[in-house]
Amino acid sequence: MSQTVLITGGTSGIGLSLAQSFVELGASVVVCGRSQAALDRFAQAHPQALAVRADVTNAADRAALLQAVADRFGRLDVLVNNAGTFEERDYATGKNPNATLDDEVALNLTAPIHLTGEVLERWPSPDAIVFITSGFALVSPTRAPTHGAVKAGLHGFADGLRRQLAPQGHTHVLEVLPPSTDTPMNAEATGKKLTPAQVAAVTIKALRRGRNMAFPGQTKAMPAMLRIAPGTLRRVVAEL
Repeated sequence: MSQTVLITGGTSGIGLSLAQSFVELGASVVVCGRSQAALDRFAQAHPQALAVRADVTNAADRAALLQAVADRFGRLDVLVNNAGTFEERDYATGKNPNATLDDEVALNLTAPIHLTGEVLERWPSPDAIVFITSGFALVSPTRAPTHGAVKAGLHGFADGLRRQLAPQGHTHVLEVLPPSTDTPMNAEATGKKLTPAQVAAVTIKALRRGRNMAFPGQTKAMPAMLRIAPGTLRRVVAEL
């Protein structure tokens, strides 16, 4: 029996590459997003999948999304919390650095926590729950300290959730910590970027191997550097 997979923010970037990968693997795929045009393009390209317009920061939208999954497929096996945003904030200038802060925290941190809890209420033993965080979850970027904060929060939630669910012995909790990736969110960023397809490939491999964490591309060296050269790593991140 094929898996049913829900991917938030699944119509562009990493989410879209993951959705395409799961479709190729024969999964029943559900994506959600806020852009109807992007959802329509996805549905046209993948008529066997389900594309649902939903703002995951909105409780009613999340409930409707999960009901749509239940109505169409009857169950959910894999949740991929991918939707997110990146906001640069300069607290040194004192020029309204907290503008849109609540929206950033809601999308990057509280929405995936809410959705995960709501999924587990409906389907207590899914095969996997995936969190797409960031290398910035381990070392916060100078230009976007709140991004580091929310990703670190999601990193902590994934870690604790993994230990809570471990006694059941069924649900695999995977955190993926990509570096800068060539997505619309990072369109103006300079420097080396991974492709969304590369991140998706690492994610699928980590799911197959039951890994707790996956470090695509440049982030692969981060755990070792945090142990042996944390100052150097922070200086590198300061320049990003």
